[in-house]
Amino acid sequence: MPIPLVNSVASWFLKKRFHQIELFLKYPIEVQEELLQQLIQQAKNTEIGIQYDFASIKNYRDFIERVPVTKYENIAHDIERSRRGENNIFWPKPIKWFAKSSGTTNSKSKFIPVSEESLEDCHYAGSKDLLCMYLNNNPDAQLFLGKSLRLGGSKELYKENGTAFGDLSAILIDNLPFWAEFSSTPNSEISLMPDWENKMQVIVDESIKENVTSLTGVPSWMLVLLNNVLETTGKNNLFEIWPNVEVYFHGGVSFDPYIEQYNKLLPKEDFRYYEIYNASEGFFAIQDRNANKELLLMLDYGIFYEFIPMDGYGSPSEKIIPLAEVEEGKNYAIVITTNAGLWRYKIGDTVRFTSIGPHRIKVTGRTKHYINAFGEELIIENAEAALKKTSQLTQSEIVDYTAAPIFMEGREKGSHEWIIEFKTPPTDFERFSELLDRSLQEVNSDYEAKRYNDTTLIAPTIHLGRKRLFYDWLKDKDQLGGQHKVPRLCNTREYLEELLALNK
Repeated sequence: MPIPLVNSVASWFLKKRFHQIELFLKYPIEVQEELLQQLIQQAKNTEIGIQYDFASIKNYRDFIERVPVTKYENIAHDIERSRRGENNIFWPKPIKWFAKSSGTTNSKSKFIPVSEESLEDCHYAGSKDLLCMYLNNNPDAQLFLGKSLRLGGSKELYKENGTAFGDLSAILIDNLPFWAEFSSTPNSEISLMPDWENKMQVIVDESIKENVTSLTGVPSWMLVLLNNVLETTGKNNLFEIWPNVEVYFHGGVSFDPYIEQYNKLLPKEDFRYYEIYNASEGFFAIQDRNANKELLLMLDYGIFYEFIPMDGYGSPSEKIIPLAEVEEGKNYAIVITTNAGLWRYKIGDTVRFTSIGPHRIKVTGRTKHYINAFGEELIIENAEAALKKTSQLTQSEIVDYTAAPIFMEGREKGSHEWIIEFKTPPTDFERFSELLDRSLQEVNSDYEAKRYNDTTLIAPTIHLGRKRLFYDWLKDKDQLGGQHKVPRLCNTREYLEELLALNK
């Protein structure tokens, strides 16, 4: 299809969709309340609908009084029943697919239900809206002249009892319409290969022959792929291989630790980066403006949102609020009710609202990935801001890192312990450590108070990780590729001790 015609079709779809987007931008609370009622009505004759008498729920107050907030462990049994082929448990239509969650490195897997509605009206809708917003902001885009280099999960789809489970990206690729194959590389057969390391070279060999115009994938793993592309071709940057590549659509982990490395691989000032916020549980938010990291919360994908202020999370004073009550600048844990049958479900992510008219957010971390052993409340957003500044000051480049507390023993004071793998190590490691400590104090007043005169915390201990340390650690856990992530911060020493042992 000629590029002007493709852009005309996209423009028509864009205008049609923007009318719907404007509706939730103008009436966010009303759209969410109507959506909740729709979900309740759809599920009123399911097991959970009968248990909590959905048929008589008239409003949000009824809903929160009847339906408890839950987490995966509370519903694992019912999900397992659904995976075995039982229907009408938490959603009226049969659930065919289950996304094997890779948001944690725990050996225990989660299987998140993916209904037909969530597949079409949430995950695929998000992908379409991402393209719409990009094209609207960049009318000169030439995406459709070439192909999108996609990097999906390394898990194949396993058929069980008439249902299937696998990495979310594998489920999405496996259900794409046939025409989508022509606009992507590698092909679906390669994308769904289970062996990550073998697949990597096959993707390189296929993609370097194509006219790639966009990149899509998790930053940490895409970086591995792109470095392999340069190594295979002997080129200095990616424009020497794909002169028409213009945008990288990314999500899954914070982009801040990787931006400098990407700028070296893609050395053009006008190259664009677009962030999305999606997970096995749903597609939540999209960057809707060029060169702006704030993400627009999408309110009409079949997901009803609630939030838990993090200053009371996990305490007796914990409270749950609807979208109407969120405040700008505050940190919240997300609770979702979805068109895949998740009811008031804690997904484990935290966000901060950067605006409430419209509702834009920044992802700040995970409810389990933080350090608060001494009241310092260090979250991932703090850690990555400090690391970015320290790396710039020391002209170093970080591959991966994790940190954990050193607990007080006897009269000893507590501290933090880090292990950091570098692509380009700092020339003065002691200075790097001092600057990181100082930068952490600048971005986190609680950490600063605990570090003041070594009152509670002494200076952190930082270890230099060997090459491929984190890659080998994930490989040992059979967690290479896809959306598998390194836990950046942890309130226990489990991950750190494993990495220290592997670093010897």
